[in-house]
Amino acid sequence: MNGYKDDAENGVRAYGGLLDIRPPYQREFVYKDKQRDAVIETLTQGFPLNVMYWAVREDGTYEIIDGQQRTISICQYVNGDFAYLFRYFHNLTDDEQQQILNYELQVYLCSGTDSEKLKWFKTINIAGEELTEQELRNAVYAGPWLSDAKRYFSKGNCAAYNMASKYVSGEVNRQAYLETAIRWVSDGNIEPYMAKHQPDANAVQLWNHFSNVINWVKAVFPKYRKEMKGSDWGRLYAQHKDRVLDPNALEMQVAKLMQDSDVQRKRGIYEYVLDGDERHLDLRAFDDNTKREVYERQLGVCPICGQHFEIEQMEADHITPWCDGGRTTADNCQMLCRDCNRHKSGK
Repeated sequence: MNGYKDDAENGVRAYGGLLDIRPPYQREFVYKDKQRDAVIETLTQGFPLNVMYWAVREDGTYEIIDGQQRTISICQYVNGDFAYLFRYFHNLTDDEQQQILNYELQVYLCSGTDSEKLKWFKTINIAGEELTEQELRNAVYAGPWLSDAKRYFSKGNCAAYNMASKYVSGEVNRQAYLETAIRWVSDGNIEPYMAKHQPDANAVQLWNHFSNVINWVKAVFPKYRKEMKGSDWGRLYAQHKDRVLDPNALEMQVAKLMQDSDVQRKRGIYEYVLDGDERHLDLRAFDDNTKREVYERQLGVCPICGQHFEIEQMEADHITPWCDGGRTTADNCQMLCRDCNRHKSGK
């Protein structure tokens, strides 16, 4: 707690400035209130916290390999950043305060190279709050480029969140926005991209590409709907950014499809109006009752080949295709044998 200072982008330090609580490869603070409270309860009850791991640097200072979340929880509580059981640290009696201030942490000191410290970090954290894939990548590709990228994509009120929270899914501090941005710019080749840019001085290229994607989405689909969140906008931008698109015409299509009960996956509408692939829509299929009704009406005879089949050998088909306005209703259903249905679908 001595010398605790959270300097945002410049890091978090304590122990008289000798302890680097958040080295470059470490994740952001991710504990929820319940987890943070559990740490304080452990201290007030005098129970043991799990061992923390510090790496010894060549200059005699230290950096946390494992224990960042617990350390920051303690420091924030003593610093008055939150209350536990409706009492801030300054509300405690002197003996209660001393119990926390004099609590002895179990710390294991590690020495080794940077690569060894990264291996320890990945291995030790398996048993704690599970690391996301992007948090693990951050541990491997730490450097000036990543530090600058996290400034744009990894904070609760970062530029990416302010610009795209309606369009991107996941938690900022668990690196979901950073992972999304890199996936978009690299066409899914996240690790090769991070390896290539690791020594770069800044991440302006990444930020510019992310901004271009979001601005394109806002221009092409100016009317926002909640179904827009989480779509693979980076892929759609790469495929369609050079097309001349009519936002008004697209909006008319989207609005119509949103009202179509046959469309089960509303989020896929945006992909469908751009590339026309019905698979994005998860169209409603004929249910078993409808299939049986139509099968009995046809007396089990395929209307194309004229042969009789058991119902298990037949498939439901739209007489008038959905794309031509046909509905998923009994009067628009016919039971075809598999061969005829495949032949019809392939036309």
